[in-house]
Amino acid sequence: MVKFELDERLTRDSERLTLLGLCDVRLMRDSRWPWLVLVPQRPDVSEVFDLTPLDQAVLTFEQNLVASALKRATGAVKINVGALGNIVRQLHVHVIARFEGDANWPGPVWGHGSAVPYEAQPCGEFKRKLLEALQS
Repeated sequence: MVKFELDERLTRDSERLTLLGLCDVRLMRDSRWPWLVLVPQRPDVSEVFDLTPLDQAVLTFEQNLVASALKRATGAVKINVGALGNIVRQLHVHVIARFEGDANWPGPVWGHGSAVPYEAQPCGEFKRKLLEALQS
């Protein structure tokens, strides 16, 4: 059996927020947007349809759980959800809080400028708020 390993780019560009039943929930290291990534803990999976039907259902549940918590935690106007995988082939789902007037509103976040790292205190507060929203 092949062991699950996180793609090195996801490791570099994000940090673990929490682990759900199926997914590693990761915070992107870019403070311009409240941006989470869900990575199903399954080896050699690049598409949602590569997951078992049960894992597909769990991914949908966890994606909705995280999106709802992110909206509550941030008061976002819109939550963008997408699984592109053109560069990082490992299946991962982006869940991004968007606001009118944010760094590239209403355009996509991908390929826009350079990441702006979080400062320690605001990052810690944001993570605490997200975890509380996930538990409520």
